[in-house]
Amino acid sequence: MVFSSSVFLFAFLPIVIGVYYFANRKIRNVVLLAFSLAFYAWGEPVYVFLMIVSILANWTAGIAIGKAEAATRRRAFLVVALLIDLGILGFFKYQGFLADNINALAGSTLVPNLELPLPIGISFFTLQAVSYIIDVYTKKVTPQKNLLNLGMYIALFPQLIAGPIVRYETIEEQVNNRVENLDDFTSGLRLFIIGLAKKVLLANNVAILAESMMNASPSDIGFIGAWAGIVAYSFQIFFDFSGYSDMAIGLGKMFGFKYLRNFNYPYIAKSITEFWRRWHISLSSFFRDYVYIPLGGNRVAKSRWLLNIMIVWGLTGLWHGAAWNFVLWGLYYGIILIFEKLVWGKLLERLPRIIQHFYVIVLFIIGWVFFRATSLEHVGGLLASMFGLHGFTGTMTFWELHAWEYWPLFIICALASTPVIPWLRKHIENYISKQGGGHPVKFEAAPLKGNEHPPLAGLDPSIVLATGRRGLVFTINTLVDIGLVVLLVFSIFAIVSGSFNPFIYFQF
Repeated sequence: MVFSSSVFLFAFLPIVIGVYYFANRKIRNVVLLAFSLAFYAWGEPVYVFLMIVSILANWTAGIAIGKAEAATRRRAFLVVALLIDLGILGFFKYQGFLADNINALAGSTLVPNLELPLPIGISFFTLQAVSYIIDVYTKKVTPQKNLLNLGMYIALFPQLIAGPIVRYETIEEQVNNRVENLDDFTSGLRLFIIGLAKKVLLANNVAILAESMMNASPSDIGFIGAWAGIVAYSFQIFFDFSGYSDMAIGLGKMFGFKYLRNFNYPYIAKSITEFWRRWHISLSSFFRDYVYIPLGGNRVAKSRWLLNIMIVWGLTGLWHGAAWNFVLWGLYYGIILIFEKLVWGKLLERLPRIIQHFYVIVLFIIGWVFFRATSLEHVGGLLASMFGLHGFTGTMTFWELHAWEYWPLFIICALASTPVIPWLRKHIENYISKQGGGHPVKFEAAPLKGNEHPPLAGLDPSIVLATGRRGLVFTINTLVDIGLVVLLVFSIFAIVSGSFNPFIYFQF
């Protein structure tokens, strides 16, 4: 089951909301656990037992680590838990990849490829379990004694299949002591609608061109087709992934949870270093805190520091998929980050902002070639077309490519990739404040400090207290909410009509 489906929107979500809010507060975690397991079992009826095993193993290990006094025993329980978590992930996600590479090196079939279907979301809920058990070991959090509560944390349906990776320390207090209220519910609903619109109205439509170009032979589509396809894919993966994150965070707020922001306008970054502070923040911070820093981070000799970066980014690539193109994608970014630190980073900072943005855009677009390609040969073919080796249109004509039909959608996607709406919101607030004798609103379009989501209810109601312009603020906020309702209606029409609705997280 996915968020952008009729079953979820018209059946599952209304039922779980109704049951949750009618249930006694003491059993609401049990309600969420039961519905989360049902949500997962809808598409993975067998693998739901795998999740239950993971929940039991991590609950048992957490209790054991909490009770153990000797450091060796605590470490032993940690190692066992990590072996179980990573063993499950490794077996189901990488068995075929390892078997194929071992057999290729040996020249014969030494290890059978079991061709196991990948449990959806296994990479996300496994990393959540790993973060919990490590934080219990380092005493950042206390062990969760209630098995059902820990199960609810690991299996909670909003972030189960597409993230974000929610650390237990983020919601530890909220597990038992969260307070649901109407403001948070409506704020979460607004964010869910925005995420749904990103996915259904932007990502799904631009994906049609991306699929058409990326699935064709690179020599057939040439320079124009290759660039149109990879630009379309760049918009698709951003609006799809950030849209799912927005929906997950919005759903969390509807049930009283405050998840951290996962995307912060990464396409406006001025360096690749900044790009990765804005893109999939929960994953970047996970690898930083649980891999990079334990390896020594940058507090080691330069050679070891370089190795640490490449290990982290190699693992980051491998986490995204069991194929060499994903490993190369991770190493590609590791190399760029090293060069930004050691070679051209300071020069980049002195360049005009437009050149900084152009630099980042070109690099992440090329990076998506490694990510989207189906093989190393496909990577080579796409890059060859992008650099003009197969002509402007390959074996097709400009009109046969149909890429020209998408330029209005590209413009909309480009604008939606920037903080133009928050920018407009704050400028309107400043205008109202000045007209009412208030102080200008301090504003930074897309700050890197803090991962809380910005307000989504139109204008900040607090400016009414400073200006007295209650009617104007109410009118603007009402128009914003009407706009969100329109987005929801159009999104529902697209879903009900059976429009192209790909799910790109099967590899996770």
